[in-house]
Amino acid sequence: MRTGGTGRAEWRRWIPLLGVLGRYETNTFRRDLGAGLVLTALLIPAGMGYAQASGLPAVTGLYASLVPLVAYAVVGPSRILVLGPDSALAPLIAAAVLPLSGGDAGTAVTLAGMLAILAGGLCIVAGLARLGFLTDLLSLPVRYGYLNGIALTILASQLPKLFGFSVNADTAVDGLRQFVEGVFDGRTNTTALAVGASSLAAILVLRRWSRRVPALLVVIVGAIGATSLFDLEEHGLALVGDLPRGLPGFAVPHVDVSDLTRLLASAAGVAFIAFADTSVLSRTLAARGRYDVDQNQELIALGIANGVTGLFHGFPISSSASRTPAAQAAGAHTQVTGLVSAAVIVVVLVWLPWLFHDLPIATLAAVVIAAAMALVEIPGVARLATVSPMEFVVSLVAFAGVAVLGVLQGIAVAIGVALLTFIRRAWYPHTAELVRVDGLKGYHDAGRHPEGRRVPGLVLYRFDAPLFFANADEFKERALELVASPRGKARWLVVTAEPITDIDATAAEMLTRLHADLEGRGVVLAFAELKGHVRERLARFGLVDLVGEGHFYRTVGEAVHAYVGAEHVEWVDWEERGESGRT
Repeated sequence: MRTGGTGRAEWRRWIPLLGVLGRYETNTFRRDLGAGLVLTALLIPAGMGYAQASGLPAVTGLYASLVPLVAYAVVGPSRILVLGPDSALAPLIAAAVLPLSGGDAGTAVTLAGMLAILAGGLCIVAGLARLGFLTDLLSLPVRYGYLNGIALTILASQLPKLFGFSVNADTAVDGLRQFVEGVFDGRTNTTALAVGASSLAAILVLRRWSRRVPALLVVIVGAIGATSLFDLEEHGLALVGDLPRGLPGFAVPHVDVSDLTRLLASAAGVAFIAFADTSVLSRTLAARGRYDVDQNQELIALGIANGVTGLFHGFPISSSASRTPAAQAAGAHTQVTGLVSAAVIVVVLVWLPWLFHDLPIATLAAVVIAAAMALVEIPGVARLATVSPMEFVVSLVAFAGVAVLGVLQGIAVAIGVALLTFIRRAWYPHTAELVRVDGLKGYHDAGRHPEGRRVPGLVLYRFDAPLFFANADEFKERALELVASPRGKARWLVVTAEPITDIDATAAEMLTRLHADLEGRGVVLAFAELKGHVRERLARFGLVDLVGEGHFYRTVGEAVHAYVGAEHVEWVDWEERGESGRT
């Protein structure tokens, strides 16, 4: 019986939908049904728009919406997370696929499908290896810069379509240059510009007026109606046209080995960004819903959804930070919401493929531009400029990298800068000489408390970072500076080591040299508040025996008392004098 129960629990863990259906209620279905219908109104135009932004036929956006909805509903651990085409991935997909496709739409679809499979496989492997923590490399400043860079990249790719022409650019800067040249060369289609600009304005106004109004649906219906009523196709307005009837068929994309190798690097970037976005959104939803989500399981589910989507003529997908909250606001309660939306998309593909024939490409561009505008983060970057200038620079580097070099290269540069910033902080950390302040418990930074008293002949030295190869010499130089202070001959140097969380071999060798140097000056080296695992490392390096077992103290106060007793120093603490302020 226990084995059977354990087996069922394991199945429910990896196929959460089984647990949901096992306790599903009629009232819950009503909520999921309504939310699913509302969600579909957002998914169809957004999916088609992001497909266009990725350089792919619009119908593939429906395939890439339908398949992951079903896949994630079955294996996804989050209750209402919506997966599908995403604005943040569109530039990555276009940059990876378009240069290899040679302008052929069929080849582009095949390459995009393989990109999704590769990205999905990487997600699954990373999840099984429990590497979900790697998304922490995308710090807040990097994410700000990345999102702003993505927004500019999307804007550069969609503005020409809004004006009725197309460009072929690899970066945002190049895209904007070609767009400006196209405008000045007279390539603008005034009909497309009128339709696209009015569509964009309508989306922004409706969203500002009321969040309950399905702005995208209203604009899509209005654009289709206007195109049909005024026969705008006769004025050169590019339309989506009839969608291929039927559901996407199963097909393993066939890609040359050389193209496969080039896609692999892009797939790593796609997988990293997709999971970073999914992880943040998943954690937020779990916190609000008061349930737990295993991020490694989330990574595996994202990988499965991507892999299956690639086998059905789709392209890489991620979670949606706009459609998921919309589903939640519409009353979504479980994964059944995604199944309802998938069913409606099936109806469109099988029975209503003509529904979007008169939808202008310029309107789809407006949909994508509106989504890109929502990505822009100005207040957060402005705040960084005032509270953390170095992180502000990191954010600008991320933005410039994405805009000038391209999405993947920009992300790599930004992460590199963020890591270098971290190493720099650990390289030159804050250090302090500690003093005793009358009326305050403990020992405090002399730089913040110039009125503090020093124990004669005793240096209390705090180093606020792990000790490793990059900062070992900095530690030693600062320690010797304090010992050589003109305030009086130092007899002991006590390292107040509570902030030191680790010590490597280079630092241990430095401590050996520091001990010898201090011994030559007649100064005793001691440690206080050393963490247990750090002391064990010192013992393995032989430093405990070198310094002496008796020179390791549990607290700074204990070290001070030991020094006063051993050196017969005249020192009266304020607490011993019974001064006011004693607690």
